Amino acid sequence: MSEPTKVLVVDDEKRFADNMARLLEVNGLQAGKVYSGEEALAELGRSAYDVVLLDMRLPGLTGKGTLERLRQAGVSAKVIVVTGHASADDAAELIRLGAFDYILKPCKTEKILDLIDRARRKKQEEERAG
Repeated sequence: MSEPTKVLVVDDEKRFADNMARLLEVNGLQAGKVYSGEEALAELGRSAYDVVLLDMRLPGLTGKGTLERLRQAGVSAKVIVVTGHASADDAAELIRLGAFDYILKPCKTEKILDLIDRARRKKQEEERAG
């Protein structure tokens, strides 16, 4: 049997991050959580994740800045941006910077689980292709 998908939740709203991590675990995923972009970079330097749920509005290093640094560092995890404040321009910019997709808060459980599954499958396809 394959290992569960590893997801890192990055959100400065502690309650949102805690609840999302718990929701993911109840649905058979392995979840970690951090509360800042800086913590995300440190955690992704220590451990491999399949998917990162990244809040756009973070104190200090923003979601956009975190995404840029992850890509510069060669982190292979697929990044799904989670935000309460998105515009079409923001979405286009994030995709250009390497985000897999984005989702608006509040997110429906089925929608976020489907997006995580699609991101995981895309990551596996890329790894097989070399």
